[in-house]
Amino acid sequence: MNHFISQPLMTNEKYATWCNSFIWKRLRFGIIISIAVVFTFIILNLTHYQSLNHHWLYTNLTQEILLILSLGLLYLPIGRKYPELIFLLFSWAITLSPIYWFAQIEIAKLDFVTWSLVFLGQATLLPLKWKLHLLSQLVVLAFFLILGINLPFEAYIIAIGPIFLLLYLFWFCLICNLSIYLHENLQHSEFKAKLHLQLEQKKSERLLLNILPKSIATRLKQNPTIVADNFSKVTVLFADIVGFTEMSGKISPPKLVEMLNEIFSKFDNLVELHNLEKIKTIGDAYMVVAGLPDPEANSIADIANLALEMQLLCKKRSDLKIRIGIHTGPVVAGVIGIKKFAYDLWGDTVNTASRMESHGITNKIQVSDNVYEELKTDYLLTKRGEISIKGKGNMVTYMLEGKR
Repeated sequence: MNHFISQPLMTNEKYATWCNSFIWKRLRFGIIISIAVVFTFIILNLTHYQSLNHHWLYTNLTQEILLILSLGLLYLPIGRKYPELIFLLFSWAITLSPIYWFAQIEIAKLDFVTWSLVFLGQATLLPLKWKLHLLSQLVVLAFFLILGINLPFEAYIIAIGPIFLLLYLFWFCLICNLSIYLHENLQHSEFKAKLHLQLEQKKSERLLLNILPKSIATRLKQNPTIVADNFSKVTVLFADIVGFTEMSGKISPPKLVEMLNEIFSKFDNLVELHNLEKIKTIGDAYMVVAGLPDPEANSIADIANLALEMQLLCKKRSDLKIRIGIHTGPVVAGVIGIKKFAYDLWGDTVNTASRMESHGITNKIQVSDNVYEELKTDYLLTKRGEISIKGKGNMVTYMLEGKR
């Protein structure tokens, strides 16, 4: 499905999700701080400034109630999905409350100190979505200007000059929004760069896991040194295309490579299906192992099932003949060297498995005596008898025919 989605679209969706989460977390933090701040002013008004106009107390109580409501809404589904709405409620709870209560005594309140702190706090805590910040500021200034048409200003505002204060607020808001805009652009660029880096890391990880088992790759990343582990019992399978040398003289190299890729890709799918570990291909030879790097109890059965399916796959093609050999026993497995390294196996078990294949019969699965002992209860095997194996002498081998 991802192939049909453009990368910019995926990036924008992930950025929007990140923004939503960032706003929610920062907004929660900001509301909690604001609740604490307003609470201190309520205590101050009640204890030290009882002679002041009670509308300050009403303002603080209204702010506190609305902030607590905002915090509660933030935890509801609508708050988690649309934290921008809670942001506006949070902003207006603090900035519009003084305007409302002072309008009750017919005064147009220009609370530039509170507004400056709120707008600066918002820009510091939530340096994203400058349009949202601009909306919160414009609504506050619009309410004040509408009230200012019919209501007188406070005396100290007249003394300072409302035009001066409005100009101050204009430039203050402009600087806040400009800084948010610049920070948001920088944040978006960094997010896309991090996402691109993650995608490239995943590509590298997939490439590494195509070369090494996951547990081995993890060990090498943590400690890039020689990896060599002893395994007391693993099962090794070798498969080889019969007559490949003659075939290569009749088919062009591109066609030959295409054919090998098609066959081995199907083998790869079967290996993955049985949760086995492909070790390597050597020309037209294919090597698989079970029981490492994480030992499995039924490794021999998995290898037997794989061999039967590989055999069936090749029988469907009249132009393709294959030999398969299987042996089980101890090996040393690991990674050596510092360049073009690969996970490999060493030991007599590997050599014997290779001999089972090379001394086998076309379109047959030859197994050693110890494999036979493991499979004879659940699988059909026929005794081939004693044959001479290069480097091993005479060995009794069997042919795996199928399941019982």
